Amino acid sequence: MVKLGPCDPSGVSAQTLAASSGNRLTVIHQDGPCSPIINTRQKLNHRQLLGRDQARVISLHNRISTASRKDKSAAGVTVPDRVGISFSTLDYIVTVGFGTPNKYFSVIFDTGSDISWIQCRPCAGGCYSQNETLFDPSQSSTYANISCSSAVCLSFGSDCDASSTCIYAVQYGDGSYTAGFLAQETLTLTSSNVLKNFEFGCGEENKGLFGSVAGLVGLGRGEVSLASQAAQEYGGVFSYCLPPQVSSTGYLTLGASGPAPNVRFTPMLTEPAAPSFYFVELIGLSVGGKNLSILPSTFADTGTIIDSGTVITRLPSSSYSALRDEFRRQMANYSMAPPLSIFDTCYNFTGVGSISLPSVGLRFSGGVTLDVDPSGILYIASISQACLAFAGNSDPSSISIIGNMQQRTYDIVYDVARGLIGFGAGGCS
Repeated sequence: MVKLGPCDPSGVSAQTLAASSGNRLTVIHQDGPCSPIINTRQKLNHRQLLGRDQARVISLHNRISTASRKDKSAAGVTVPDRVGISFSTLDYIVTVGFGTPNKYFSVIFDTGSDISWIQCRPCAGGCYSQNETLFDPSQSSTYANISCSSAVCLSFGSDCDASSTCIYAVQYGDGSYTAGFLAQETLTLTSSNVLKNFEFGCGEENKGLFGSVAGLVGLGRGEVSLASQAAQEYGGVFSYCLPPQVSSTGYLTLGASGPAPNVRFTPMLTEPAAPSFYFVELIGLSVGGKNLSILPSTFADTGTIIDSGTVITRLPSSSYSALRDEFRRQMANYSMAPPLSIFDTCYNFTGVGSISLPSVGLRFSGGVTLDVDPSGILYIASISQACLAFAGNSDPSSISIIGNMQQRTYDIVYDVARGLIGFGAGGCS
């Protein structure tokens, strides 16, 4: 049973950063009542939000299907082949510390990005308005720029300035960009978990749809990501749980969090043409406990990634049609509503206090099924327009993407060391 109604923040405590302890950071939706930042983003309607999600999907598809692209320098220098996927749909934040003495900053985390970065003084090229005071490298005793001759600068493919200091730049798919110095600094995850010589981008020119966060923490598979840099310290494992609504909190954990008997693992696949992404083998779908008739090659031909920044799961058009048709059949007793943006299956629940939703299952190799939490089955634009929260790819060659809405409430475990991805129901509880 799913209760339909507005978000009620009254039951949420004031805990934010204080809840981060051990190797666990509190995850908060940046638009929710628990958010430590003031959201300066323009209030978007549902069509705009879904349009931005589609922009991320398009840029993600392009990034995976294209070997490389040259960024245009945001700082007047030649920069490497670093193209990030759309930033504006990234909604989940954690708070980490940079420098000595330590200064805390609210940052987005993204499994689709590698390099981590924050805005830095003196912002020679210009910075957007953020909630916290800008990071000042001159006030930290542990800050150091990375030289052009260093291995990390060479491996990152970065350019150099006149003083032979390594320069980074990332152009995101929505037009946002960040550029500055590649540097090392002490990164404080929690009071008892500190990483020394963490390689990150100290952003001197940053513009775009960043809201008021200080920057981004990348959790991709690339060697410069936090996940990779922390692998030796934390065993190559991280996990997170995304809350079911903006008025709840989740977590991001570096390292194994102990025995998890309800977590089931499926192989983590590697795609040489897209080494930064987390590929899994999606093999089937179910609705209301009924396995749909979908050829296994449907998913194998395109591949599937799991992504924390894409909102809505995208599927090959034929498998989406099978899912939609069965969902409609099992929801035949409810009145339909007009389509909305990328959604073609919407319902009008005006006057209905609660509904009975058919379950939706994502089946992976290894006998693993992710039974989508009810909060991830319907995208509720309003009581009169609640839509099936899946969409089909228009291009049959495009990859499938498991979006964050369908990941809600699950403990999603990325065991890179063993090449496994795990799903555990009830993770945020």
